Amino acid sequence: MATTRKILPRRLVGLASLRAVSTSSVGTFPKRVKIVEVGARDGLQNEKNFVSTSTKIKLIDMLSEAGLPVIEATSFVSPKWVPQMADNAEVLKGIQKFPGINYPVLTPNIKGFQAAVAAGAKEVSVFVAASELFTKRNVNCSIDESLQRSDEILRAARAAAIPVRGYVSCVLGCPYEGKISPAQVAEVTKKMYSMGCYEISLGDTIGVGTPGIMKDMLSAVMHEVPVAALAVHCHDTYGQALANTLMALQMGVSVVDSSVAGLGGCPYAQGASGNLATEDLVYMLSGLGIHTGVNLQKLLEAGTFICQALNRKTSSKVAQATCKL
Repeated sequence: MATTRKILPRRLVGLASLRAVSTSSVGTFPKRVKIVEVGARDGLQNEKNFVSTSTKIKLIDMLSEAGLPVIEATSFVSPKWVPQMADNAEVLKGIQKFPGINYPVLTPNIKGFQAAVAAGAKEVSVFVAASELFTKRNVNCSIDESLQRSDEILRAARAAAIPVRGYVSCVLGCPYEGKISPAQVAEVTKKMYSMGCYEISLGDTIGVGTPGIMKDMLSAVMHEVPVAALAVHCHDTYGQALANTLMALQMGVSVVDSSVAGLGGCPYAQGASGNLATEDLVYMLSGLGIHTGVNLQKLLEAGTFICQALNRKTSSKVAQATCKL
């Protein structure tokens, strides 16, 4: 007896194949993502009006209560260049240190590193850029000289048993050079990793990247550095931050930087929004079934607090959508 094959209508065949693609894609996502909250440092550093020390401390404490595992507390830079961070020692000493939460600080040079250690820092961050012109304009030296400064900090940190995180700026584009080659990003990242950075955050500083560019850049970097040591730091200038982050997650990255309420403008694009909002990131990850350990409601409260203190509207779409006003 001949068997008859069941033929699905074309519409159902399409849905079945789409479902298969979706399922296979979801399977590539990490089960857990570590969020590095940068709002208190990267988000506030360009604020023209000084944010009180007590406000910064309360913001960080609220972010701790929300369950964020890493909260960048402040930056030990010269108050001449970044007046907003002049109270760095007071902030670091004043915050509650929640068990299981890390509070790294940014240290641009050995003097900043020494001041950070004196204030009780248990982890520091260093930064370089993948663009020669950006490095020259930002810290008045070449990429190689910038790497040497970071290496000096890494040597001192190793002697003090202090872990160091690295940042690489302009990985998807530069305001002065335009496109940045993935090979250049890979080379700089490789050097930071070989110097001893346990984790390196790849930053789309001006937010010009798209998922395709992100994929090309990460592919090049992952040939030189283990994906477990990589993080992404996306700005939302062109509305691509979530899309770029999603691409990074599909490629195996499981650490993402973000800023509560989307704090942190882009100085090279007037009126443009800055960092990826932590609220939006948590909402997306939750929808994907990816664990973060972050309480979204408490995070929203922290965002409301700092926006009221700054007298501005939040840049988080989730916060806007859930606002009861």
